[in-house]
Amino acid sequence: MLGAAAWAALDSERGGLAVLLAALAALVAGFAWHEGGTTSVKDIALVATLAGVAAAGRLLFAPVPGVQPVTVIAVASGVALGPRRGFAVGALAALASNFFLGQGVWTPWQMLAWGVCGIAGGLAAPLLRGRLAFAAACFVLGLGFSSLMDVWEWYSFYPHTWQAFTVQMARGFPFSMAHAIGNLVLALAVGPELRRVIERYERRSRTEIVWA
Repeated sequence: MLGAAAWAALDSERGGLAVLLAALAALVAGFAWHEGGTTSVKDIALVATLAGVAAAGRLLFAPVPGVQPVTVIAVASGVALGPRRGFAVGALAALASNFFLGQGVWTPWQMLAWGVCGIAGGLAAPLLRGRLAFAAACFVLGLGFSSLMDVWEWYSFYPHTWQAFTVQMARGFPFSMAHAIGNLVLALAVGPELRRVIERYERRSRTEIVWA
């Protein structure tokens, strides 16, 4: 896929195809990385449950432009469960919610962006256990998610000029800020509590009862 993306990128008319193939290649690598770790039925069930909760939250907030709790849940999952499972939660939440909100060429990029939010939470876990630090990270990652989607849309569908880029980023800025501020409010309200619930459930899932 990366080779095909590089070939497509040689022609500026195929920019959208190039970035789509690159995103798919990154997603395949991400899920292969997740599957390469130690997994169990309980791990899969936990990841699927969290992804379902994140998808349901996104549907719940769909009437509010730009506000979506997937980022906060993906980051909390990364902090509590590590970067592998954080990636899986974010990516699967995007895929699941788009079955209701609409699948399209944007889906792989949303999966990748929210998966990266989960990875970021896992890698920075020791720094994100406080409420303010967690909320600040979710604010920044919300801006990063929305900015990445704006750049993808510009590169895929608009002329590759600074003028078109500036117009695209300016048009998306209100939605980027809505996403970031929504993340900030949600993270301040429930971020650490959500992390602790996930950690408690994960610890209980590792408990085994042996009958003598």
